[in-house]
Amino acid sequence: MTALDYAKKCCDTIINKFPQAELPPVNKFHYHAGVFLSGMERTYILSSEEKYNDYIKAWINRYIDEDGNASYVDDHTLDDIEPCNLLVRYYKQGEERFKKVLDKFVPMFLSWKCNTQGGFWHKMCHPNQMWLDGIYMAGPLAVTYGLMTERNEYIELIHKQLCLMWNNMRDEETGLLYHAWDENKEAEWANPSTGCSPEFWGRALGWYIVAAADISEMLPDSCEYKADFTRFAVELAEALLKFQDRETGMWYQVIDKGNCEGNWLESSCTCLFTYGISNLLRRGLLPKEYRQFVDKAYIGVINNSVDINGDNLIIRDICIGTGVGDYTHYINRPTTENDLHGTGAFTLMCTEYYKYTQSENY
Repeated sequence: MTALDYAKKCCDTIINKFPQAELPPVNKFHYHAGVFLSGMERTYILSSEEKYNDYIKAWINRYIDEDGNASYVDDHTLDDIEPCNLLVRYYKQGEERFKKVLDKFVPMFLSWKCNTQGGFWHKMCHPNQMWLDGIYMAGPLAVTYGLMTERNEYIELIHKQLCLMWNNMRDEETGLLYHAWDENKEAEWANPSTGCSPEFWGRALGWYIVAAADISEMLPDSCEYKADFTRFAVELAEALLKFQDRETGMWYQVIDKGNCEGNWLESSCTCLFTYGISNLLRRGLLPKEYRQFVDKAYIGVINNSVDINGDNLIIRDICIGTGVGDYTHYINRPTTENDLHGTGAFTLMCTEYYKYTQSENY
């Protein structure tokens, strides 16, 4: 099976499990569904199989009516605005109702609650906390909107988020970024000197590298901010490769503590890292000899975390959603099969790895 075949198999499995686009959480416009459907959208673009396009559209139509009115959107968290990414392609195809939704929610980023340095609060219930997750939830959408509307302030705003995270959450020794940062150092997990959380959580780092790589690719060479998105993605990729498990090709739930008791190989972060590194290799931004690492990571997911049972593809070892905490917090998070975090990360990985293997740089 090709990587695209695996992506299609994953999409078909979820369609069969949740017919009529009843993705969980039902009656909630939320990034869980948005991430998976972003992977399905890329599967559709590569395969041209209309069933995937139809499924995405059916899910959107549950939440956005013919007049462009959106329902079940919690506009107090970056997570719930992320699925607006799915509207862009349809708007560009002429469906004006989706521009109304984009015009309502994306400009909220310009007045979003921020810390004193201008960093987005990830959730209103966590004042002054920046989480790495937020660069994926808001970044590609805001930059896309800025390019569409020729409003540079959106690109400048996301560049600020990228740099604040890099400058305040990055550990110089490992090159990795901590999961979260509280400027006021008031969160129970905050380091009293830096305000950072204590651990490098896999999936959060995955969100950062995917967002940085995607935004780097979408920005024109003439954009003054492109270089930072590219450089940060490349430097993070190089840092991550130092912690890849040499036996399986995967990465651990807590990235730098593979030898510690209770830690385990986590599939969704491995998929997101494989996506980011494949993107950079395809574009010639990493040395070609890095191919061995991304090949091993892709094969590692297939061999260690994927089963095919009849018509169904099963992805194991997916950490469910989590907040911020210490080592014990992360390693004790439950795992599940075919959670949308994992199926979304898997389809994203498969489609990008497929594009990379078809490119001249493979």
